[in-house]
Amino acid sequence: MNTLHTDPAPRALRLELAFEGGLTLPKAGTIVVLHPRATESLAPLPPERVKVVTPHFPDHAAFSARGYNCARSAEPGATAVLVCLPRARAEGLDLIAEACALTDGPIIIDGQKTDGVDTILKALRPRVALSEPISKGHGKIFWFRSPGAAALADWRAAPIAVTDDAGQIFHTSAGLFSAAGVDPGSALLAASLPEGLAGEAVDLGAGWGYLSAALLTRAPKIKVLHLVEADARALDCARRNVTDPRAVFHWADATLPLPGLQTDLVIMNPPFHTGRKGQPGLGIAFIRAAAALLRPSGQLWLVANRHLPYEAAMAASFRRHEEVAGTPAFKVLKGEGPVRAAAARSIPGRERRSTGQAGSHSTSNPRGPRG
Repeated sequence: MNTLHTDPAPRALRLELAFEGGLTLPKAGTIVVLHPRATESLAPLPPERVKVVTPHFPDHAAFSARGYNCARSAEPGATAVLVCLPRARAEGLDLIAEACALTDGPIIIDGQKTDGVDTILKALRPRVALSEPISKGHGKIFWFRSPGAAALADWRAAPIAVTDDAGQIFHTSAGLFSAAGVDPGSALLAASLPEGLAGEAVDLGAGWGYLSAALLTRAPKIKVLHLVEADARALDCARRNVTDPRAVFHWADATLPLPGLQTDLVIMNPPFHTGRKGQPGLGIAFIRAAAALLRPSGQLWLVANRHLPYEAAMAASFRRHEEVAGTPAFKVLKGEGPVRAAAARSIPGRERRSTGQAGSHSTSNPRGPRG
């Protein structure tokens, strides 16, 4: 598992302090944990009762490998819910409102200060009867009894509709990269793609599908396009936004190869953040994954923030590379002639969806540019 995808929080330590400070859980029933990250420990919770709910493929795979019951979404009937706060405030509010609909028991909120836990605490105080918060490890944990689904229903995230410069409407949702509008880097890459591109293509880190839709519109000779995305919510949006029958959808980690797939073209706007931390290594992992996917004559087209040091990775992974377009903020890089430096690693549990059939594979959710 590629640990670039995760920013561990000391949840286990704060959970231990919470139990010492008066938190009690029902003696039976399922404990739903919403959106933990792969390297985090849930050790204070009884593992046989925990259900990890996450739309993020790397996290889902990591907790499954550790023996946890995992799902992409939750159903009502939990005896308790632990909310692991994400960075995006609207997403965090939505998760708390969802938790209220999942249980009539205790709801535990845990988060880092950098993820806005103090703001969430302040917003909850007038709405529910809160415990005293416990601070540790640059974060806080607190809890309350669920007031029922209706009490915080106004915190549920509304669907988002985005319109591009051509007037096409795209569906997005809270917590996704560039949810409120087309990312300017993605727009630059879309405008830079030649009309004559052909064959089989992959959009690594496809997000909610903007680049894929642009490529399929711009390049009619593309035979099939694989949308690879780690966030199941983004992939669901992409399925709505990209209805071309040439599209194939994969829920998976884009930094790992898709078994058996060799392609003529890869396009991507790779992420370079985990939480608030810049991680250029994540984008470099995307570049290496792209090279592993491409046939000897294949091409990589990517967009990146101007400051990111991707040229060395391009030189290591491709025989030829160049900047083909740019602005003061972004650069579009093209690579040709992939170098096979290492044997491809495969991942278990592949699931596909193509033109209405079940399916999947993907990338990770933390983002830098991407759309």
